[in-house]
Amino acid sequence: MGREFPGPPVGGVESQLITGGTMTTEEILALALAMAGLDEVPADTAIYCPGEGIRRILVGIDLEGAELILAKERGFDLALAHHPAGGTAVLRMDEVFARHIGLMVEAGVPEAVARAAVEEKRYEDRITGQIRNYDRLPALARLLGIAYMNIHTPLDEIGRRRMAEAAAELAPHAIVADLIAHLCARFGEFRHALTEIQCLVGDGRNRLGHVAVAHGAGTNGGYPVAKAYFDHGVDTVIYIHCQPAVAKQLAREYGSTGKNLLVTGHIASDSLGINPFLSALGERGLEVVPLGLVPPGGG
Repeated sequence: MGREFPGPPVGGVESQLITGGTMTTEEILALALAMAGLDEVPADTAIYCPGEGIRRILVGIDLEGAELILAKERGFDLALAHHPAGGTAVLRMDEVFARHIGLMVEAGVPEAVARAAVEEKRYEDRITGQIRNYDRLPALARLLGIAYMNIHTPLDEIGRRRMAEAAAELAPHAIVADLIAHLCARFGEFRHALTEIQCLVGDGRNRLGHVAVAHGAGTNGGYPVAKAYFDHGVDTVIYIHCQPAVAKQLAREYGSTGKNLLVTGHIASDSLGINPFLSALGERGLEVVPLGLVPPGGG
């Protein structure tokens, strides 16, 4: 799914950071991979402009031209974005979307069905990648002379696991409203966000049953992935966002069958995975300034 990461083992990184209080971009990426339990760099994650001796980091979900100039002017050593910003990270999204296959299979969807569910979106990503102005932002960072990188799937995987662990704390006979309340109680990101967790398919009084968190695979799985879950034993699917037309189609087909689709909110859910990583950076002596993230709390 991604290139093999050539950096030092995480243990070596940690021992250096405790005494030195600075990091390189490679070490920052290694820490994210270790926290997410990943052995390779996913295709949607990249170091565009490497840096070392990093002490001050500007972090945001999207850091583009204006934010790069701001980071340079304010003396940050690194601009760290969440979403892919250029290079192969925006050209190889189809590889990351394939992560949905493993998530579906783990939830009980037959592998052939899972593969079929992602094929159309992967094809679209391969074609639309040709449209991207893939070097615009990396070129600007090089011109400004500031380190620049993005970490997407590893931090989404941290958020996915946190949501999945919280959902697993409820019994299958609990109802959807119980899960919404539990997620808000466990995680400040959901309490503090301007968005709310919504039940787009089903009803808050429905039984939870078998829950699957479909996150950490580039973007939501759309209609085919949700359908594959619903048709093969999953009762409640969690997306962090969903297109309105998809929600309407799923509601027409599954709204009266006891199936449920929850949407937890894009920025709140991304922050749920990013915030633990920022805390780990802070514990290593780095100054981290978040831009547009939802603050943590609980969990």
